[in-house]
Amino acid sequence: MAAAGKLAARLRRELGKRVRPGVTTMELNEFAEKYMNERGAYAAQKGYHGYPFAICAAVNDCVCHGMPDERTLLNGDLVTLDFVVELNGWMADTAWTYPVGQVSPAANRLRKAAYQAMVSGIVHARAGRTIGDIATAIGHVANAGSFGVVSQFGGHGIGRSMHEPPEVPYVGKAGTGRRLKEGMVITIEPMLTIGSPDVFIAEDGWTVLTAEGGLAAQFEHTVAITAEGPLILTK
Repeated sequence: MAAAGKLAARLRRELGKRVRPGVTTMELNEFAEKYMNERGAYAAQKGYHGYPFAICAAVNDCVCHGMPDERTLLNGDLVTLDFVVELNGWMADTAWTYPVGQVSPAANRLRKAAYQAMVSGIVHARAGRTIGDIATAIGHVANAGSFGVVSQFGGHGIGRSMHEPPEVPYVGKAGTGRRLKEGMVITIEPMLTIGSPDVFIAEDGWTVLTAEGGLAAQFEHTVAITAEGPLILTK
């Protein structure tokens, strides 16, 4: 899984170099799939429950599961690119919210808070801690910036399958939920919003949008629970 995670991190960095005004999310999708395939890897989410693309691309008020298309990214947009790399039967999952050109101060604050929420959650990804501890840490960061935390979608275990137990919700109480054990691998991927964290699914059955049209941001790492503490496989 560390090998898959390393490849995912490299791809994430290459995608970041290509995010700019005028590019389409379909172009980013095509680059990502070619990048994986040329290195003996596969886009695990392509074909998952019929999903047709190698990455998810969530723009502005899209929280997650946005489908790449031919719309060009505009200066000031936020775009979250989320993908799962499968290499030699093992998977790694990562997501990043990129600024397109020059974004607003509010959008920058949201991005920074979403990143810090992920980092704070990872700190608690230790044997003996609970999933509620992770959620509480994420909530503290969100509350400090008056951001919402999406509760309908969360993280998950990952390994030879994209989604494995346990579920990792980001709204919860410290000391509650599944207790983490050495050897588990989970994703930590909080989704923060400006305004209400309520969401709805669009008619395409995939795209998740904020109910009030507020911006959303998300960062995600795949994290192993080890005796020495959390090990970020997608760093």
